[in-house]
This record gives sequence, C-alpha cells and structure tokens, in this order.
Amino acid sequence: MVLDQGVTVYTLAAARDRALKVFGWDHITKLVVYTSDQTHSTIHKGAKLVGIPSCNIRSLPTSISNGFSLCPQTLEEEAIENDIASGFLPLYLCGTIGTTACGAIDPIKELGKIANKYNIWFHIDAAYAGSVCICPEFRHYLDGVELADSISMNLHKWFLTNMTCCCLWIKQPRLLIESLSTSPEFLRNSATESNEVIDYKDWQLALSRQFIALKVWVMIRRHGVGNLMHHIRSDVMLAKRLESLMKNDKRFEIVVPRKFSLVCLRLKPKTNDLNEQLLEVVNKSGRTFITHGVVGGLYFIRCAIGSTLTEEKHVDELWNLIQEKTDMLTS
Repeated sequence: MVLDQGVTVYTLAAARDRALKVFGWDHITKLVVYTSDQTHSTIHKGAKLVGIPSCNIRSLPTSISNGFSLCPQTLEEEAIENDIASGFLPLYLCGTIGTTACGAIDPIKELGKIANKYNIWFHIDAAYAGSVCICPEFRHYLDGVELADSISMNLHKWFLTNMTCCCLWIKQPRLLIESLSTSPEFLRNSATESNEVIDYKDWQLALSRQFIALKVWVMIRRHGVGNLMHHIRSDVMLAKRLESLMKNDKRFEIVVPRKFSLVCLRLKPKTNDLNEQLLEVVNKSGRTFITHGVVGGLYFIRCAIGSTLTEEKHVDELWNLIQEKTDMLTS
C-alpha cells in the first residue's frame, strides 16, 4: 500500500483494536508501546492519537556500546516482564532499520521473537534505510522481517520519489480494515460489497485518495532496478570516502559507525558548544547544508548523502570546508 502519511497511526489503531477486542475497551489505559530512545517521534504522536497515555510509552535507553540499537534483553527483562507483573498489557513494539539521528539498526529477528512470544504487534520502521535493501548486500538487515506485523519505508527519503510517498506492508490487512472502515449509505456500491475491488477508503484516514502509486511506477520505469541499485551504492561509496577522510584527521571522531550513507562526526574531546558552532559556520557559508543529532548526550554533526547530483568532488569540497572552519574556530 502506498500512502502519503499516517502509517504509524494506522498500525497503532489496528494493534489497539485487536487487543481491546480481547481485553475490553476499559483497558485502553493499560496498553503499552515499546520503542528505543532513538525511535522516530511519530510513534509517540501516533500512540497519543489512538488514545494511549504518554506515560505508557516505554522509550528504552540505548548506548554507544551496541551502536544505539534496542537491546532485546532490556526490552524483555526490564520492560515487558515488569509491565506484565504490574498489570499492564504490552501492545506494540517498533524496531528501526536506520534511525533518524545516527542510522542505528535494531536487531529485527531477536525483537520479532520477543514480540511474537508476548503477542505484541511488531512494526518495523525502515523509513530511511529500507531503500538499501534493493541491493543484495544489504538485505541481511531485514533478517526476521517475516516475524513483523507491519513494515514501512519512505520512498521520498532515498528512492528518487517526490514528497510524499510512504509504503506500508501489513501481514493481516483485515485488521487495518476493521479499524479504519466506514460504510455510510452514500458510499455503498456493489463492487466494494462483493469484494471485487479494494476500497482504499478503508485503509486510511482520508476518504479520498491521491494516486500516489503512479509516481512510484514512473520512478521504477524511468530508472529500472539496475540504476536504482547504482544510486544507492554510489551514495554509500561517497559516504565511505567522507568517513575515511575524517578518520585521517585526529581532531575528529566518528560517533556511530557508518552503516549506509550517513556519516556522524564531532570534534574531540571538544564541548557540544564548539560542535554547534562548527555546524553553524559551515552552514552559514552557503556552500553546503548539514544537520545535527544528539545521542548519549553527545551533540554531533550529520552528513547525509542522498542527492542524485552528488559526486566525489562535492564530498572532498565538504571535507575541505569542515577543516577550514575547524581551523578558524580552534586557532
């Protein structure tokens, strides 16, 4: 299913209704959602929108020791088991392939086994890094995907598709339809009622629907699988080059090991304030635009490569600019 937005809300609503059909609607304040402290904030927003109290969202801590991924042992022993003992109802777990801040990857197979053990809805957020799985060498990151109830990815992030374009796969579509369907008299028709067609009004919040899938079809027809794979691999190689340049400068450290085309660096052992200043002066130059992230209390600079026009010379120019501004700030 191709959507413009709302993926998280849809899956949370389906998970909520599946659970409350068993336990009763008076138990909605007992439902618990599990994430890591690196999970995208849309999970928190979506949970609140479907009626789950903010205090029932368990944002579990991660650390640099395991690349800021969600620890299965922490999830089960320090969160799920404690919640069950306290009378709560574990509802929903979100694992991520390529977190927003630093590109961390959660252990999908291990998390999926835990979710299945406790009958928790397991959603995989592959919004950024899901696109890399078109290349065989990256598909191992999806090991365990068969254990998921749903998985989403945003083609507008790295897959040459215009905003907005989100894809959602769901194991049991009927659960989504049961949560989102409406049947007012003015919408009744024989094709829908006989199941001759898929009526997407029952798969989303909006009644009407844009033909978003068309731009995906055009993108695939225009580029083809071979060129799409080349696009991903080229960006990853450019990120590797940037990472290698940074490693040769002892003033910098790589905060999180690079997995895809996102490079996270900071000046060491300098303060967060100095790294903020470096980001500001680099962006004020007007020659590039980079962003920041914070993990484990460390402020760092994010260099994300994803444009179709980025070449090796641009990576070298970016690094020269960062060095130039670093010299200016530290002299």
